[in-house]
Amino acid sequence: MLKNRCSRLKRFFEEYDLKAVLITDLRNIRYLCGFTGSEGVLLISQDHAWFLCDSRYTAQAEEEVKSAEVRECGVIRIDTVAALASEYGLDRIGFEAAHTTVTAFRRMSEKLTGIELVELGTNLDEIRICKDPAEIECLRTVATLSSLAFTSVLSDIKPGIREVDIALALELEMRRRGAEGKAFDFIVASGERGAMPHGRASEKIVQSGDLVTIDFGALKDGYHSDETVTVACGKPESRALEIHAIVRTAHDLAIDAVRPGISCKDLDEVARSYIRNNGYGDYFGHGLGHGIGLEIHEMPTLSPRSTAVLEEGMVITIEPGIYIPGFGGVRIEDTVVVTVDGCDVITSADKQLLVL
Repeated sequence: MLKNRCSRLKRFFEEYDLKAVLITDLRNIRYLCGFTGSEGVLLISQDHAWFLCDSRYTAQAEEEVKSAEVRECGVIRIDTVAALASEYGLDRIGFEAAHTTVTAFRRMSEKLTGIELVELGTNLDEIRICKDPAEIECLRTVATLSSLAFTSVLSDIKPGIREVDIALALELEMRRRGAEGKAFDFIVASGERGAMPHGRASEKIVQSGDLVTIDFGALKDGYHSDETVTVACGKPESRALEIHAIVRTAHDLAIDAVRPGISCKDLDEVARSYIRNNGYGDYFGHGLGHGIGLEIHEMPTLSPRSTAVLEEGMVITIEPGIYIPGFGGVRIEDTVVVTVDGCDVITSADKQLLVL
């Protein structure tokens, strides 16, 4: 499996005429060789690969790393990269410019004398854009865990509870079910705070009649889940019912439109046009969704500016919303796997308007 992943680098060797690629981003390192630790670099030529770490990680690397030779080196690993480059004639090396600080680049430039460094920007992250079966299984597992955890804490959501207490109860339930942690700081936005798309849980007390938007996700085996449910605490206003119904329909229309070959821009427009045609176009300001995997936000992006096209194996979120300042908001989100003829929804919390 890891050899197949490394083979995805072939086009970079050809397109940029490289002798090697230096991987420093830990997500890409984990993806390509299996190492889950917090420090190390991966150097890959067309016929060999080396994982470089200091003595703190040698035992872990020897246990986890596949498809690469583990070499213990000093804390300044670029010296070992320079030695390998000299030994194997690696005189043109691509690197992850988007994941490299100015300080790190200066150090590389000083140490790798006589070697041409080629910026790959974020292009290298594209190797993770389509998930293999093992990744999809990990994503399905963590999505199920997260959805079940949310369902278990629904009874805790009632007038008088603080938003932060909802977030804490949900995180604890995820941990009980085997999550390594939360995928991100949960959004719990009730009442007027629901107009904040990224309204992280606050000390606000949920009031009777409030809509409560809860955006949550778990982390397990390095993979993330992402799901949003909007519920009502007590009888909601008629306008709340209206915007929830609009968002729910936009969400369902977009999921029905997911298939290989549709552009992310056009998919975004499926949901956006429905919301716009129902009079709320000015209140949906963010993109329809994003890729998800070893990071909570990965390629592709679903937005009016996206140039990506969906492919089988991509795992994306569908999350339209309406946010009205001074009133509140609604977002509904599921995560889906793009299949050969449509998609498979892997999150499972109820998306009807639950009145608690």
